[in-house]
Amino acid sequence: MKSRQAGSSQELSAAKAGVSVRTGRRIEKGEKTGKKERHWRTRKDPLEAVWETELVSLLEKEATLTGLTLWDYLDETYPGQYPYQLLRTLQRRVKHWRATQGPDKDVMFRQSVPAGQQGLSDFTYPRTSITIAGKDFEHLLYQYRLAYSGWRYVHIIQGGESYSALADGLQKALHTAGGAPQEHRTDSLSAAYVNTVQKQRLTEDYEALCQHYGMRATRNNLGVSHENGAIETAHGSFKHRLEQAIKLRGSNDFSSIGAYRQFIERIVDKLNRRCKSRFVEEQQVLLSLPAHRFIDYAELTVKVTTSSTITVKRGLYTVPSQLIGENLRVHLYHDRLDCFVSQTRVITLPRVYPDKATGRARRIDYRHIIHALAAKPQAFRFSQFRDDILPSDQYRRLWACAEQQFTPQEACKWMVSVLRFAADYDCEGLLAYELLQQAEHAQLPELKTLQARYLSHTTPPAIPARQHHVSEYDQLLKGQWAAQEVAHV
Repeated sequence: MKSRQAGSSQELSAAKAGVSVRTGRRIEKGEKTGKKERHWRTRKDPLEAVWETELVSLLEKEATLTGLTLWDYLDETYPGQYPYQLLRTLQRRVKHWRATQGPDKDVMFRQSVPAGQQGLSDFTYPRTSITIAGKDFEHLLYQYRLAYSGWRYVHIIQGGESYSALADGLQKALHTAGGAPQEHRTDSLSAAYVNTVQKQRLTEDYEALCQHYGMRATRNNLGVSHENGAIETAHGSFKHRLEQAIKLRGSNDFSSIGAYRQFIERIVDKLNRRCKSRFVEEQQVLLSLPAHRFIDYAELTVKVTTSSTITVKRGLYTVPSQLIGENLRVHLYHDRLDCFVSQTRVITLPRVYPDKATGRARRIDYRHIIHALAAKPQAFRFSQFRDDILPSDQYRRLWACAEQQFTPQEACKWMVSVLRFAADYDCEGLLAYELLQQAEHAQLPELKTLQARYLSHTTPPAIPARQHHVSEYDQLLKGQWAAQEVAHV
């Protein structure tokens, strides 16, 4: 038409447009011909015999059946009649049926939450394995997020989901944000309890925690994760950033939990920069925080056994031997145990978790029992905790060398003495290194050699002795000393 308007002939214009002269005349007259809708098949339907009579009935009973499942059904019911090449045809037919005759699908209603209205919490596992000083670090990540601004806080949780983990993470998040929202939302917390009694107590503790900060406690329905969508999507973005940051770092090993925590905080800070302006706006309407934190631990009472141990939640711990027979009040956190005698905190122990849900865990600190063991070193040989008493692989190698070089009695005495020197002189790593070096080049040093090195004392100062007169003892027996004291007064 541009060529015709420019004065070209109809034949030339049609040739330029790549159409026939007849088509050019029809276009010029404004006549349009579209493809007519076809209502007939060009080939026989290969599924005609079974689609309406069998397959649709199966789909009406269970709409989630896939095309592959239906093809397997046909192949078993009618061997050789429906080849694998029909799978794609069957999948298209199932897809069309779902869109035209299938059941209604769940509709997601996007939310627009006002500022300061809602905060959300959830736990998740990182996608990347983490090691601390070369050892696998099993942990969860707790994440808190404000629904309006998208500001988030991430906290490392050792062990599984529990009230203490939730309370610790939530309170640190609220104090970092500088305020609390009107409502706090979590999932059903079903992973934090195993029976009805624990569920009831968890519910009461969670509601009391929220009331302390003036928040309304809410939970989404069991198994309906999209009701907590604002935090579920945040999990995905954070774990992706964590995974990429570790790849950029070139190593997933950290020197300590503190170093790993700082690494996470840097990632969170970068994510929070995106919503800084909205977070500043939301901070203006957050509720003010109370002066004190709420209880974020479980409290229980245990008795110290004659083996100087306590058992807490499938974990066995040693404590200093002077606590034997005492009833300890334990504040149980997700990462530690604070132990009290009356109102005095006597020791804090790192919490341990078993590898399996039905297993047991131990945390044996040889420093707690080494002096008692030094008084009877032969108890070391067949002790139930022998391998746990040895603090590292280096000391296990030393024990193996001692068993080869000394008699069983001498080996026990030698090993216990080495542990005592390591505890008393705070030289655990250095002492093991030196002894292993000697063992590789010659033999382990005799116990007397070690005692001469570590038990040498300076000459004590001379203290003049004054001997009492015998008559003073007579006065003591007769009670005359009391009369003398009164006279002096």
